[in-house]
Amino acid sequence: MTAKPAGIRDVASLAGVSPTTVSHVLNETPHTRVSEETADRVRSAAAELDYRPNRLARGLRTQASDMVGLLTEEIAATPHAGRIILGAQQEATRRNLTLAIINSELREDPAISPEPVQAFLDRHVDGVIYATVYHDEIVAPANLRTRPAVLIGARDADGNIPAVLPDETAGAASVVKMLIARGHRRIGFAASAEDVPATRGRLIGYETTMADTGLGSLTEYGDPDARGGYAATLRLIDSGATAVFCYNDRMAIGAYRAAAERSRSIPEQLSIVGFDDQAPIPDSLYPALTTVTLPHYEMGAWAVETLAGLIDGHGEHSLMASHPTVLPCTLAERDSVAPPHASAG
Repeated sequence: MTAKPAGIRDVASLAGVSPTTVSHVLNETPHTRVSEETADRVRSAAAELDYRPNRLARGLRTQASDMVGLLTEEIAATPHAGRIILGAQQEATRRNLTLAIINSELREDPAISPEPVQAFLDRHVDGVIYATVYHDEIVAPANLRTRPAVLIGARDADGNIPAVLPDETAGAASVVKMLIARGHRRIGFAASAEDVPATRGRLIGYETTMADTGLGSLTEYGDPDARGGYAATLRLIDSGATAVFCYNDRMAIGAYRAAAERSRSIPEQLSIVGFDDQAPIPDSLYPALTTVTLPHYEMGAWAVETLAGLIDGHGEHSLMASHPTVLPCTLAERDSVAPPHASAG
């Protein structure tokens, strides 16, 4: 005969507490007074008996689905999106939540389409996460405001939805500081011609750090792709740059081509740095590209953690909405940077 699954009363008996206390602990009910020692005893008893709360019954009582929706903007098809999804998924699993994912089309203007949001609402999700391809500003549809919501990589134009963003400015500053520490003084920036927050943040980080150290800026603009990076880098080399900081890794691809065309060996005669750490680009270039890693995993985890708090009535919603959370970008040093031993002059 198949053994009868353990019930909540079995857990309560083993832990020496009431069934109500077991329910509060395992469902993480807010505003309940249960000591950490008691909570640990309940969780240990549940694990020993292999007990799982009846989520369907809980949902009927609380009108909660224990499901959150992650609406991505064509990022599911991009290499770095996996880190966002992984961070969100692992945090959702830790919190006993189900993560549903819908991939929407790339926006051509700031307004988010209400249709994919409605698809989540029709499935009675408790909250929605919206993730953009790159750091920009969005206009939320009315139906996104009917549930707790957070944004990854975007700001709400009306300042009503909490958001998490990469620290573009500090990330760019870290590149310039590293190049200066390696001895470079003629540091060029192959900047994006697209007027989006990521462009402005990275440009500010570059220009401010150059000015703070008494160095003049050397900026050339181009489309944020290999072709744009190639053209901008040619101009920077001709202007005497010994190092080129590219707006993103795709521009760095073009920068390598420009270096070859001008007979500049990397990194001996020209150091090149990218931004985004977009696999597989950095390790596919030779020498491997030094670049800046965006906190995709951390942003995904933050979004689920914050959304769960909003669903439970925790967190200063208005404060988080008006002051987006900013997470650090880290420098991934590989082989494309060296001191300027041989001048490009």
